Amino acid sequence: MPILGVQEMTVIREAEARRSETPSGVMTTFASPTQGGASRSLWRVDARPGAVGPVHDFDCEQVWTWLDGAAVVELGEERFEVGAGDTVVMPARTVRRVLADPRSGYSAVVTAPGEAKAFTADGTEFGVPPWIA
Repeated sequence: MPILGVQEMTVIREAEARRSETPSGVMTTFASPTQGGASRSLWRVDARPGAVGPVHDFDCEQVWTWLDGAAVVELGEERFEVGAGDTVVMPARTVRRVLADPRSGYSAVVTAPGEAKAFTADGTEFGVPPWIA
């Protein structure tokens, strides 16, 4: 019998992880509103060596932690070199781009609210990316 006020746990097996591919790499969704009913999304980014992500923005904060490889993060007017073990908190409404190391690429885990909307650099709404939904 469930305990009053405690929700049931959802287990998402590795085989159920959803994969989305872009020109920059592969996003593997571990949990999201449409995958396990989570309010926050959690996904992994595997970027190919030399991949250049798009210049874009989000309407909410994202937290990225690098597991492997290295990258340069352009965040607003600043540039940060990051590698395995580093975490970057990307604030909402701050234009960003992530450039993968030309030799190693990178792997990172990312979390954001499940309704996070992406925008192009000029402010055009892209909507909720498939790896976040």
